[in-house]
Amino acid sequence: MVVGIGGVAVGAEPGAGQPGRAGMGRPTRRELTRGLFASVAALAFAPVVAASRPVPPAGAPAGTSFDETYRGRRIRGALVPAAERAVDGGEWQVTVDGRPLHLMRRADGSWLSMVDHYSSYPTPLAATRGAVDEMGPGQRLRDPAPGHMHMGGDHGVRA
Repeated sequence: MVVGIGGVAVGAEPGAGQPGRAGMGRPTRRELTRGLFASVAALAFAPVVAASRPVPPAGAPAGTSFDETYRGRRIRGALVPAAERAVDGGEWQVTVDGRPLHLMRRADGSWLSMVDHYSSYPTPLAATRGAVDEMGPGQRLRDPAPGHMHMGGDHGVRA
């Protein structure tokens, strides 16, 4: 703002310098309405944003679960802690469309799935996504026989 002759502002916004108007520390009705509308919009979208984020199990540290849709398939995984497994802290239980997918930890710390024995992945999530990539659009994982973890034979395993 430039002050002209006699202390009159030259080139100032309309209403600036008047009591109760913008520029004097008090917002206008339009500014209050915009702020109120923005707050209401943020509150309206908060549940949508919160619902779109996967929620880890209670008390679980970050990186111990995932739940997402990948290439049209629902993939879920959670690290189930086991006291007797001190080496890696537990076992991953993973499902693709509700059917179990067995993951194995390699000696170098990478992961592989029962669907593809030849590829290694840095995380269980990456291994699960790799298994989905290897499965055809119409293929589904089969439920293993009770007490039988090896899924050899004609079960869609590429070995």
